Amino acid sequence: MIRFFLILLMALPAVVQAEERTPSHCVALAHDTQGVEYVTPASLPEVAVENVHLHYIDHASFLIRSHGGLNMVTDFTGFTGTLLFIPDVVTMNHAHDTHWTAFPDPAIPHVLPGWGAFGKGIDHHLDLGEVLVRNVSTDIRSQFSGVEVEGNSIFVFEMAGLCIGHLGHLHHAPDAAQYAALGRLDVVMAPVDGGFTLDQPTMITVLKRLKSSIVIPMHWFSGFALDGFLTGMQSDFSIVEVGGPSLTVSLHNLPSHPTIMVLRPEYINVAR
Repeated sequence: MIRFFLILLMALPAVVQAEERTPSHCVALAHDTQGVEYVTPASLPEVAVENVHLHYIDHASFLIRSHGGLNMVTDFTGFTGTLLFIPDVVTMNHAHDTHWTAFPDPAIPHVLPGWGAFGKGIDHHLDLGEVLVRNVSTDIRSQFSGVEVEGNSIFVFEMAGLCIGHLGHLHHAPDAAQYAALGRLDVVMAPVDGGFTLDQPTMITVLKRLKSSIVIPMHWFSGFALDGFLTGMQSDFSIVEVGGPSLTVSLHNLPSHPTIMVLRPEYINVAR
């Protein structure tokens, strides 16, 4: 009987955590899921309550870390650096093999592919208490049939009162229904290469419509592509060169004017 109560007490923090997510202004409705226990590597940074830590790993991969220590990696390729850790959630897209892996570590609790059966898409609503992860499907170009309907996902992370969006390998401007499903994104990670994904004028139009407080460029391959994107955005957005790979954001420190935060990618390493 004593052992039963000890187990019950140990489970209580997960129950409390499941009630602690500050509501965001996104439009999604989550379905309740069971709580999950997580092991957090001590070498990753502590995150203050109601803050989110963002670290640009490489290409289109970001570490998104909650104040409770949940670690999520976008467009996960199986490699994040020399630090050995198991993310709690990984998201993937398969337009190119630099955005996914066919062999994610089986110890990862939640592996979310951004595609389903060919042309069928997929739906994710993963509620982990302080974080809700969901997706909005978009189409991609396909070498086999011209277009793979719903072959890409824009993933949205609702946490700490924020809506954080990762556009994935976006190949077309969202339609009205997709914009509505996304809701108001406070922070958006956008591919700005100008060729493999959207051309830069269309991407700039998409980002101006989203009206996010923070835009983080990704998938830019070269300084030339990045500079071209920044030039196209500078009339409507402030531009901040962060000077490193990481940024901490909260609902209360969002810039008052739409801002591009330029992060420089860096693998997650043991020696920091």
